[in-house]
Amino acid sequence: MGLWIFMLLTVLLIPLTMIGFGARFARRPPDRINVVFGYRTRRSMKSMDAWRFAHGYFGRLWKRTGWVLLPLSVIVMLLVLGKDEQTAGWTGTAVMFAQMIALIAPIFPTERALKERFDEFGRKREDLP
Repeated sequence: MGLWIFMLLTVLLIPLTMIGFGARFARRPPDRINVVFGYRTRRSMKSMDAWRFAHGYFGRLWKRTGWVLLPLSVIVMLLVLGKDEQTAGWTGTAVMFAQMIALIAPIFPTERALKERFDEFGRKREDLP
């Protein structure tokens, strides 16, 4: 039971992180473009407009994805409640690998949206002559 509780708490870390940072990025992106904190890709760091847009878009995706992952992760872990430690451990590990895919997946639509809305210099496409 001790390992199951540990695994449950562990599988909650990624969804809770996504919800928390997603809400923060969507509401208030980092004030300055930087290489330490935030959604940092070449395209998002071209201009402040691109930086703000990327954080808002990515943050909303991360928050939604986190809210979907949270109950799913709990449900999967409840399915192995009372099973042996090896089953709980492997199930928790599998859940975390699936969560890591969901953690990274929002990068692709965010980059596509940045490419559609901003040119290669970070200028909004509607602002171009």
